Amino acid sequence: MSTRKPLNITPAQIIMLGFLLLIAAGTGLLMLPISTRAPGGASFLDALFTATSATCVTGLVVQDTAMYWSPFGQAVILLLIQIGGMGVVTAGITLFIFSGRKIGLKQRWIMQESIAAPQVGGIIRQTRFLLAATLLIEAVGAAALAIRFCGQLGFGRGLWYAVFHAVSAFCNAGFDLMGTVENAPFSSLTAYAADPLVNGVISLLIIIGGLGFLTWHDIRAHNRRLRAYRLQSKLILSTTGLLLALSFVYFFFYEFGLPQWASMSGSQRFTAAAFQAVTPRTAGFNTVDLSMMSETSQLVTILLMLVGGSPGSTAGGFKTTTLAVLLLSARAIFLHRDSAQCFGRRIHESALRNAAALFMLYLLLFLTGGCLIAAIDQIPLMAALFESSSAVATVGLSLGYTSTLSTASRLILIFLMYFGRVGGLTMIYAVTAHKAPEVSLLPQEQVIVG
Repeated sequence: MSTRKPLNITPAQIIMLGFLLLIAAGTGLLMLPISTRAPGGASFLDALFTATSATCVTGLVVQDTAMYWSPFGQAVILLLIQIGGMGVVTAGITLFIFSGRKIGLKQRWIMQESIAAPQVGGIIRQTRFLLAATLLIEAVGAAALAIRFCGQLGFGRGLWYAVFHAVSAFCNAGFDLMGTVENAPFSSLTAYAADPLVNGVISLLIIIGGLGFLTWHDIRAHNRRLRAYRLQSKLILSTTGLLLALSFVYFFFYEFGLPQWASMSGSQRFTAAAFQAVTPRTAGFNTVDLSMMSETSQLVTILLMLVGGSPGSTAGGFKTTTLAVLLLSARAIFLHRDSAQCFGRRIHESALRNAAALFMLYLLLFLTGGCLIAAIDQIPLMAALFESSSAVATVGLSLGYTSTLSTASRLILIFLMYFGRVGGLTMIYAVTAHKAPEVSLLPQEQVIVG
């Protein structure tokens, strides 16, 4: 009779291991000779960086996706983006559903942790909705983009470009295939800066993908009855709308009014400002040369990237709800209230503790990573901080330094991308031991702050 104890792996550890295994598999596939256009295949570091960026839906690249990777390699990258965007646990549960196998309580519990659902009940039904909604939205986005790409590139190639960019945008990945179209590497969507169809479709896909599964569910269930929405959905929608509006006003009236953009017409300024307000939601596409932006706008973009999207979404960053809770807590202090309040509800203190911990963790990693990259590669600090914030928030925007970085700096970015996609709390819970609830409390003493 075996005396071996069953392996006790927490949901957080399963999520971490799942992403690691997917990155490893993607690295192996991208190292195959068939994955690159040139013979010989990709180096281990290039394959690892690309697989991590795709799995973590970041979009930072050291090789131009269209010019370096073959159609097979591009298909591998797209598959990694799709699985990474949905979440490895979601993809695994989807396979269980289609295979007809019974899904036990532990699998449901893991799924709940993966998509940040409030309860285990109905998790399989919610997973089916998540899968169906994802495929439907991506299909509609691809059909809309095909109108433009098929007309320019032919039906077959245009359809592939439409599907690739629709999935990449919805999953907030930022990978593009425009290098061969423009015959210029790392050009992203700069050729479509004034195209309302491409800008509009890509922007909508980015926003929808960054709202999160629970917000989709509220919109579907309650439609315009906003009062019936969860408090979390209300915070996500209001914070996202406010960030988009404020950043658009800033970019339109300040940045794109600077002399270096004087050649742009009023409509081009409007389109560029709208897209630049959306893409830091962790999407990674750009329609203008970011290196031409003022340092003030680069800093604003860094801050927007760090905030990122929303919980349970394809986006990264420390999340819109974290920012909302911190601001509401500050407002409560200014108004001499005992707790943060919003939309007729009181926010639990644990949410504030988690928000403060996440904010400090992302800030620490962002600053440490940026300073290390600047010191190692001797590049401007602003550029290094831009790279580190783009990695830890899984955005993918760059000032053009990613492909020139040393091995050490690339490894730093790989870690930041992995951390950003797995999530701060998930990684903390995975590497720290679970403690029993405290049965006694230590004496309390006042500490003056500020």
